[in-house]
Amino acid sequence: MTKNIRNQQYKISREERQKLNGHHSFLVFFTGLSGAGKSTLANALEEKLHGMKIHTYVLDGDNIRRGINKNLGFSPEDRSENNRIIGEISNLFIDAGILVLAAFVAPYKKDRDFIKETVGEDHFIEVFVNTSLEECERRDTKGLYQKARIGKIKNLTGISAPYEIPENPNIEVSHLNTIDESVEIIFQYIKDKLDLKLTHPDKTL
Repeated sequence: MTKNIRNQQYKISREERQKLNGHHSFLVFFTGLSGAGKSTLANALEEKLHGMKIHTYVLDGDNIRRGINKNLGFSPEDRSENNRIIGEISNLFIDAGILVLAAFVAPYKKDRDFIKETVGEDHFIEVFVNTSLEECERRDTKGLYQKARIGKIKNLTGISAPYEIPENPNIEVSHLNTIDESVEIIFQYIKDKLDLKLTHPDKTL
């Protein structure tokens, strides 16, 4: 079947879409334990960027699992497939000239590396939200840890499933940072990569 598939070429390129939007497109990938604050930071960063007229889209683990990946569970194999699809979706958004903010546990290094390979190393920024298990359990925003401790949930990362800590993340923040501090740390890292003066000099930093 694959021999009958070919890459369809279109006249409008990624570079032209980026010029129209006035900034470069890439993936900012938030990883960390459940309850670490990944989605909170992704949303706060998007608010800042939206106010600067930067074209963004947030991909969130729960939202993806409600629709596109609703058939997947939390086994190691399903987690890997979940992350494979995330990488492919992110790549489409990047091609569309949009800055992608993705918030996923993504516990396995090989899966995060696969996403990086899919979008390209130059288009991948890894943000490790290094919130301790103790703090995540204290927050327990979804009640997952409590359920895992009494055996109602299996394969919960940090309790009954492993989390492989990123070895060399581009950015690391923790619960010791405020939300505003974390957003500013991330923004300062990505602002030059955005290249906001591509075609719109009114988009200043």
